[in-house]
Amino acid sequence: MKAMCLMQAGQPLVYTELPDPKPSEHQLLLRILACGVCRTDLHIMDGELPNPVLPLVPGHEIIGEVIGLGSRVTQFKIGDRVGVPWLGWTCGNCKFCLSDRENLCDNARFTGYQINGGYAEMTVADQRYCFPVDEHYSALNAAPLLCAGLIGYRALRFAGNAKRLGIYGFGAAAHIIAQVAVHQGREIYAFTRDDDIQAQDFARKLGAVWAGNSSQKPPVTLDAALIFAPVGALVPTALESTGKGGTVVCAGIHMSDIPQFSYDILWGERVIRSVANLTRQDGIEFLGMAPAIPVNTHSVAYPLSMANAALADLRAGRLSGAAVLIP
Repeated sequence: MKAMCLMQAGQPLVYTELPDPKPSEHQLLLRILACGVCRTDLHIMDGELPNPVLPLVPGHEIIGEVIGLGSRVTQFKIGDRVGVPWLGWTCGNCKFCLSDRENLCDNARFTGYQINGGYAEMTVADQRYCFPVDEHYSALNAAPLLCAGLIGYRALRFAGNAKRLGIYGFGAAAHIIAQVAVHQGREIYAFTRDDDIQAQDFARKLGAVWAGNSSQKPPVTLDAALIFAPVGALVPTALESTGKGGTVVCAGIHMSDIPQFSYDILWGERVIRSVANLTRQDGIEFLGMAPAIPVNTHSVAYPLSMANAALADLRAGRLSGAAVLIP
């Protein structure tokens, strides 16, 4: 099969030929229809996430067609269309797995990090971490739901019933979860890098009541803030704009160091918390609600062989919405 492969951190991906994968007893063999491009892929390529299994096929926003079944697969059949997210395997036996917090499993393995992912023509995936994808979505438009959507949804859950919601970093995750939040009757305040007029206009089209750059104060005090940009300096910035009892949710797997800040902007029972991966329940809930809202993704298609160009556009902030590779 053809695949884009990371041979060494800090280097571009290599377009190469790899042996076709074979499913183990609990795995599905998938023909990949689309795979979203995520900022986490950049963190892996740049060496900011330690110990990837190299050589590695990145990609964890996979839409695939089932073309083979392991001997103990019971949940899917040949021809099904499924989505595969970042969380790819857990032990099933630890205190986290046994309390529906499998996203915190110490032995977890991740798609496109320790498990070959979706920048390829085929892959295998554990049936426990595959989800049916509604026919409402094309493969192109479904792919971003599998990470940008799922992580965004988990971050939104941690905002509680916040009415006035700030979103810092208006990219793939933000453009999806803003639609969910607006549907729920929340007010969205969007913060972009610098004075990115295009991103701010995009946010307003999706229902944001205000949009500005991340150094600006919103016109109201926020009840909660979601940070999707991997910029630690945004934590105190968001705290300063969030009222007493509010929550600042750090939604990325990697973030630059959080600078020192004075206690007074945390005081008043404000909360800072992180989001780790997703649970299966998150997948079931979000992928069930998305077509009912409906959540519409804004996706830009790239051929598989152009993965490096897609990653470069993501890094430079040239995308409104999400980049998706099509084998």
